[in-house]
Amino acid sequence: MRVSRRKAQQGVQSIEVGARLLQALVQAGRPQMLRDLAAAAGMPAAKAHRYLVSFARMGLIEQGAQSGLYDLGSFALELGLGAIARLDAVSVAAPVLQQLCAETQQTVALAVWANHGATIVRWLGADSPVAASLRVGSVMPLTRSATGGVFLAFRAEEQATKIVKAELSENARNGIEPTSADAVARVVAQTRKRGYAYTSEFIPGVAGIAAPVYDSTGAMVLALVALGYSRLFEASLGKLAAAVCGRAAGLSQRLGYKLSPES
Repeated sequence: MRVSRRKAQQGVQSIEVGARLLQALVQAGRPQMLRDLAAAAGMPAAKAHRYLVSFARMGLIEQGAQSGLYDLGSFALELGLGAIARLDAVSVAAPVLQQLCAETQQTVALAVWANHGATIVRWLGADSPVAASLRVGSVMPLTRSATGGVFLAFRAEEQATKIVKAELSENARNGIEPTSADAVARVVAQTRKRGYAYTSEFIPGVAGIAAPVYDSTGAMVLALVALGYSRLFEASLGKLAAAVCGRAAGLSQRLGYKLSPES
């Protein structure tokens, strides 16, 4: 019988037990009383107190002088900021992209905001010619694509104003909608209301969904995108949108973004 590496490795059980208090404090989202922390961690208050004394000496927690409540300490903040600083959003997103592709059976992509706008940096193609429309380095239009539209709606960029103006002029010359700032504003408002961008008009026969991914500062750093044949895509739009938005939300949390209670 083979024993997994994790089971074979020896650890310090008391550290793992004490960590439950830190987890409870993080999940609570605000300073806690000893009895509440102990209950959340599933241990007697006297035992919890001994762990908290040691954690306080390390700077992992601190106790309010007046309130007596326990909260995360300065070293906990240093650990958190250090972990966030080591996160590379695109690298962290890579396995999520694979999961989304497997879940939806659609072509999926990651995009970032670069010098020229919304730029594809990774993509995975399902077994469909839709993948042929995406290339790493492709810059997507802000006014016509779901990828560009989600950045336009959720990431404020001065550069975007100039890009939109140029695109509207080009759209007008080519007889393509939208051609006015008002039309773009309506699409942006709709995108913000539903929480993701959607279009079935950018590439003939292809529909796309793009959802925003945020970092610890609340800034949008990535767009998570799914593309597929319009007819089949639109038939499962609700399910696909839920999958893309769900993965985007999970990725945002992984990058340190704290969801609001309404999210």
